Amino acid sequence: MHTFIHTRYSNHPSDVKKYDTEQLREHFVIESLFSADEIHGVYSLNDRLIVGGIFPQSKSLELETVDQLKSTSFLERREIGIINVGASCTIDVNGESFTLNHKEALYIGKGAEKVVFHPSESGDALLYFNSAPAHTSFPTTKVDKSNAEIVELGSAENSNARTIYKLIVNSVVSTCQLQMGMTELKTGSVWNTMPAHTHDRRMEAYFYFDLQAGQTVCHFMGEPQETRHMWLTNHQAIICPPWSIHSGAGTSNYTFIWGMAGENLDYGDMDIVSPDQLR
Repeated sequence: MHTFIHTRYSNHPSDVKKYDTEQLREHFVIESLFSADEIHGVYSLNDRLIVGGIFPQSKSLELETVDQLKSTSFLERREIGIINVGASCTIDVNGESFTLNHKEALYIGKGAEKVVFHPSESGDALLYFNSAPAHTSFPTTKVDKSNAEIVELGSAENSNARTIYKLIVNSVVSTCQLQMGMTELKTGSVWNTMPAHTHDRRMEAYFYFDLQAGQTVCHFMGEPQETRHMWLTNHQAIICPPWSIHSGAGTSNYTFIWGMAGENLDYGDMDIVSPDQLR
């Protein structure tokens, strides 16, 4: 057994108002996702999204089912999106091999019985994944920056110039409910997802990377008029409930992966909160 998934329960916003820093981190922050030759993750009861990391350092790792799923295989009733945040490696899906380079994505649909992650030559393959319940099966699809939907947002004047790569979204790949993408902050820009927003019909998870040693991101969450903040470092993730904003500002530029699950696949479905309305 090399797979370790822990359960996190949903939280009412009235309860979260009373949490101190330690409690906020315990319920929402995923401190460590990568452990050599293991698969680690969190099963969130917010839309039952699984957030995890795969680190095949010296041996191949098969995607095993876990107790939370009560299934014969991990993808029996699920879909999964994987984005490589380390060195190039190979993933086998039912005997078909896919090479996944740095910042490339792979979508695997419901019903894939055998998925195997192989080490890179350097032993530095790091695979971040999100998995959501699925009602039907769609083809395994690789997505890189050349066939992603790319959006330029923000400005240098507002310290939030950024490039959004929509990798696993319904305009690029057919999915049941999972949506994933990657946002790169340009040099000199630090704010992500500003103006902030909420979306009641889906939850979200953020994974921060490309942060140099000694740098950090202050992530903001909570109801727009009752916000909280937490400091995250490289390769840490955070769960964002549907009622919560999700925004951040770093001490340098960085990259983050956003993943969503819920009943709505419309990327533009969000309730914008202008900066001067936040409290």
